[in-house]
Amino acid sequence: MAFPVDLRRCQVLGLAGTACLALGGETAGALPVADLLHPGSARAALGLVGVYFGVVLLIAAWLLLGRLVRGPRPPAPRALLLVLAVWAAPLLIAPPLFSRDVYSYLAQGAMVEAHMDVYAHGPSRLGGPLADEVAPLWRHTGAPYGPVFLAVASALSGLTRGELPAGVFGMRLVALAGVALMAAALPRLARHSGADPSAALWLGALNPLVLLHLVAGAHNDAVMLGLLGIGLVAALGRWPVLGAVLVTLAALVKAPAALGLAAVVVLQIRAGRSPAQALVPTILAAAATTVAATAVAGTGYGWVGALNTPASPQNWALTTLLGRATRALLEHLGSGLAPLAVPAWHALGILTAVTAIVLIWLRLRPRPVYALGLSLAAVAALGPAIRPWYALWGLFLIAAAAPSTSVRHRTAAVTGVLALCVLPSGGPADTGQLVLAVSGGALAVVVLLQARQAELAPAPGSAA
Repeated sequence: MAFPVDLRRCQVLGLAGTACLALGGETAGALPVADLLHPGSARAALGLVGVYFGVVLLIAAWLLLGRLVRGPRPPAPRALLLVLAVWAAPLLIAPPLFSRDVYSYLAQGAMVEAHMDVYAHGPSRLGGPLADEVAPLWRHTGAPYGPVFLAVASALSGLTRGELPAGVFGMRLVALAGVALMAAALPRLARHSGADPSAALWLGALNPLVLLHLVAGAHNDAVMLGLLGIGLVAALGRWPVLGAVLVTLAALVKAPAALGLAAVVVLQIRAGRSPAQALVPTILAAAATTVAATAVAGTGYGWVGALNTPASPQNWALTTLLGRATRALLEHLGSGLAPLAVPAWHALGILTAVTAIVLIWLRLRPRPVYALGLSLAAVAALGPAIRPWYALWGLFLIAAAAPSTSVRHRTAAVTGVLALCVLPSGGPADTGQLVLAVSGGALAVVVLLQARQAELAPAPGSAA
């Protein structure tokens, strides 16, 4: 007997998950330093259990919704957008979760507002309570973001006057606007690519990583992906120059989106324009947008050098892990080459990513949206640093243009794993915290199994 699934059940289960996330985050989230609890305290432990209980409920709701989307009567895109709004609602008023980056954004915005060089100096130059909220690792590091995002952060700083709760809420609204643009772009991109719009929304917008990291974490990747998606939609129609402008704005939030300009060019060529007619206006539009946005932001061109912002030495990117292992081996052997191991692996990773991107476009040029998604996935996987939300760079467009159900299934499996990889405080995990997190997730699994058994149990007095 199949477990009964309906849209309302998925909606309620996911809402329960995000509500638990919000409640648990009140004691275990990436709280302001004045509100941080000792990880060993009972309240922090209960919050951590609650967060992972909620994460598993959310993943379960999302997977059940996927069954509906693949079923004979899939929900319409409008119904899925309503589910997304319901799931996201508790997270709008939750503390920051899974990362302290939102505090860096606010501090960098305040620096721009104060006419400080945000690329030459870290938030420590700003000083004061806001700089104290930034993770120690990044207090002395210049901003790695483009002038478009820093202009938004600066405007928000002026509006909120440095008030932390208002700033966090404002930055979350900015991220939510980016998610809304993503959701608006996905159905159109899916139709162009011959994919199911509802399946694209399920994988690309209702994805747990979107809710956990773009909404709850308020990451600026939401703005980058929203502008990129809408830019590609414009390029599909009669506004390729507007598409180039929007994609360039996305790249001036975070640089990887610049790969989208290749898709804009290919889309024009497929529409009947010659390569020169497609390439020249795109380059001119991108250059003009870059100059204008940088002038309006007033940050100068320090963002070009900021592309080399160092990665966290604790990050778990593939090339960093291989570099550390090689360095340890060379140190054990007494080799003087040990300090070069990590930079060498990073360089090899970048070279491999470039090679992969070239091969992807040579093979998938007739499918530019899918090629762009795979290219961004390669950048995230082979770059010198990785975070779970980086997976959304490629996943967003793969969701819109995946050529088969098996690709979606593999992508969904990666999502489920990455959704469980970061503590709600955004800090490193110790053994005790890992035990609490696993306990919260296991408790959710037990509750879900009990609910399933209750649903499948025959009603009293029914025929055997």
